[in-house]
Amino acid sequence: MDIDAGPANGCPLLLVCPLLLVDTFIVNVKGLDLLRTLEGAGTLISIDQVIDEVTEKTADASFSKMVNSPQVAGVLSSKEDTIEWSKICFYITPIGSEESIERKHADLFMSSLVQLALEELGLTVVRADHIGDPGMITTQVLEYLKRSKFAIADLSYLNPNVFYEVALRHALRLPVVQIIRKSDRLLFDVNQFRKLIFDTTDIYSLIPKLQTYRAEIANQGRKAIDDPESVGNPISIFYPDFYK
Repeated sequence: MDIDAGPANGCPLLLVCPLLLVDTFIVNVKGLDLLRTLEGAGTLISIDQVIDEVTEKTADASFSKMVNSPQVAGVLSSKEDTIEWSKICFYITPIGSEESIERKHADLFMSSLVQLALEELGLTVVRADHIGDPGMITTQVLEYLKRSKFAIADLSYLNPNVFYEVALRHALRLPVVQIIRKSDRLLFDVNQFRKLIFDTTDIYSLIPKLQTYRAEIANQGRKAIDDPESVGNPISIFYPDFYK
């Protein structure tokens, strides 16, 4: 067979094959969305870009489907319906790891002092590690700090996280009452403001005064809720225009 023989129109086979390959290539890249019209001209884009776009669209669609699903919608609406922020006291305290002295301290103060003291005020005490909702714990803590009616801050052990959370309540101008062990010495910035000091030297010092300590927490809590401005904080006292 003569290699130069062409089709009926006389076009050489060596010229027809490249044209067929080009047409096939164009059809394929269009089908893969690799050939697009940009600024009036056909432009070939990278397959990596297409893969990234498809992945992003798939993820967005999956996320949208999940968020709008009846199950998730039910959880979100249920959370909004069940949490009465006007009846929540967020207990800011050093928590520590299980079996640590900080955890034992937090458990003792919460069960023997804070919870019992605030029952008469109709408040439910919530601690960060007791939040039962699924999700990121930092987000949940911030939500409770912002939306809780009242907060108790245990400054014992001078825990940095506690001071950070107290500062957020101060910045939000929300009521918070400070409590601390007698053995701890506060830093200058927070030492000037009212706090309840509890002697935990030993059980002989603590147990006889439990009822007195509960009454002090309840009284301070009632004042803070009825008149948040009476509690005061370094920001509201020394820089009142901070909130403007």
